[in-house]
Amino acid sequence: MSRWRRLLVSLSIIGPGIITASIDNDAGGITTYSVAGARYGYMLLWTLIPTTAALIVIQEMVARMGVVTGKGLSDLIRENYGVKTTFFMMIVLLVANFGTTIANFAGWAASMEIFGLSKYVMVPFGAFMIWLLVTRGSYRIVEIALLVASMLYIGYVISGFMSEPAWGEVLQGTLVPKVKLESEFIMLTIAIIGTTITPWMQFYLQSSIAEKGIKKENYKVSKLDVIIGCIMTDVISFFIIVTCATTLYPHGIRINEAKEAAVSLAPLAGQYASVLFAVCLANASILGAIVVPLATAYYICEAMGWQAGVKKTFKDAPQFMWIYTALIGISAFLVLIPKAPLVLLMVLSSLLNGILLPFVLVFALLLVNNERIMGKYKNPKGYNYISWGTVVVLIMLTAALLVMTIAPGLI
Repeated sequence: MSRWRRLLVSLSIIGPGIITASIDNDAGGITTYSVAGARYGYMLLWTLIPTTAALIVIQEMVARMGVVTGKGLSDLIRENYGVKTTFFMMIVLLVANFGTTIANFAGWAASMEIFGLSKYVMVPFGAFMIWLLVTRGSYRIVEIALLVASMLYIGYVISGFMSEPAWGEVLQGTLVPKVKLESEFIMLTIAIIGTTITPWMQFYLQSSIAEKGIKKENYKVSKLDVIIGCIMTDVISFFIIVTCATTLYPHGIRINEAKEAAVSLAPLAGQYASVLFAVCLANASILGAIVVPLATAYYICEAMGWQAGVKKTFKDAPQFMWIYTALIGISAFLVLIPKAPLVLLMVLSSLLNGILLPFVLVFALLLVNNERIMGKYKNPKGYNYISWGTVVVLIMLTAALLVMTIAPGLI
């Protein structure tokens, strides 16, 4: 194979890893990083290093299963652990992802209002356009659109430089771990990890790799795609924290959502930095609103043995298309209802994701170590130590998050 042909093949494989990791920085993620920077300055930057390592380990495992088996994660769970186990897991994931989709439409509405545009116009418009993209576009068109949109996250890097941080302090906050023994600090530490490693992204990554039909001989390129995506997403997270730590933290400006961060930046870092932050919030929100319902439709249909895929039509895969349509339509509608309990739904979503994540990771590890399924591609011993160690830490953090959510006075 010629050098140019190898390059074209490699470029055709790139996509699922970058898209999955990038879209993990959705409206909820951006809010978490913005709040972390505004409340604790550069102190939480160090958490991104172990988080990135854990994300790479987990995403590589899931991607490898997609390449080797040609099946989605929920498909493998159903085949190996039964319909009942898979069904209950899918129900919890459906509710959790419903809340996440609402959060993304709420982020889209908030970013549009920064520019003086009515959410009653822009939310239905945004919902219709992303529905049209997925239900009428091919897999390749959808993937290209998502890749292009993922590149727009560079705006957060530009905003970070425009805020003119003290780079010495930034470096210290990144390399020297500091911990405050207070519930808010612990909660944000857990939230940073929890918003980076989510259940839905494991299902989406494996399903998209399976649908794309990536072969074993091309796995090295797919692995590189995953690693690049994981590093990219946490570089973006880094600059969101830096921006808010530089501008908001010194002035004691406390925020509760990403919209407040974007608005507050204008007098402190300049109008351009504020606009860039708001544009990136809009981009992240609409990307999340595309992919989270798409991931949900994938794994529910795989779990139930129904046809699934962006390549399909309403006639070929009616359940897949209608689940996607319903999630988008209902979520967008709820965001438009005055005084709808959006915060409650978002909190419930985070809680359910936290409960489910350890189970998803344990199933993934059991499957990737099954020689009957993976053959010579199963995890080596050294890799298993890292993987199980990551799972144990995540379970401990998730347990702490649940304790603080249910009984906040205990910590």
